[in-house]
Amino acid sequence: MRSARAPLSKAEDGEPGKIGRTGPNLDGVTEQQPRQQPHPFERGTDGPKVIVAGLDGSDSSLRAVSYAGGLARRQNALLAIVYVQPVMAAGAALGVPVGNTTGEIAEGLVAELRAAAERVKGIWEVRWEFHTFRGDPYSGLVTAADELKADAVVVGASESAGHRFIGSVAVRLVKAGRWPVTVVP
Repeated sequence: MRSARAPLSKAEDGEPGKIGRTGPNLDGVTEQQPRQQPHPFERGTDGPKVIVAGLDGSDSSLRAVSYAGGLARRQNALLAIVYVQPVMAAGAALGVPVGNTTGEIAEGLVAELRAAAERVKGIWEVRWEFHTFRGDPYSGLVTAADELKADAVVVGASESAGHRFIGSVAVRLVKAGRWPVTVVP
């Protein structure tokens, strides 16, 4: 059975050792290169570069940060841990120092994270940052993921019964469809 390919021969310039193909004359035909458009940023090239993990101090959020830390370590990605300080309008209206309380929570979480990082120092190296935002958790995580150009978002499953009616942060992030979202139970 004959092949449809042209037989191999010496290159047309006659240099020994170079192999070319004989076939129809292609004079006048130019090879067109695909146009390269500059892309300032591309998500997910060769694995994630930034993984955002939501942290609120709950057990499921701590598991989510741990899971995201493992992903970041294996992928050599930056782990961006995000705590969204809730704005409690009712408490603020009554004169309760809400900002101080949520700031203390954030400081406590950072202290826990630093202690955990110190315990595994030399065993596992994970590049991580801690970010805090004010507002509702969904908007804060969206803002963080956009600003940090996240390749993935990891959150803990909701432990609140009320989220069955109004929707959890995890469900809202998945429905946004802007990043791969992992929900850790």
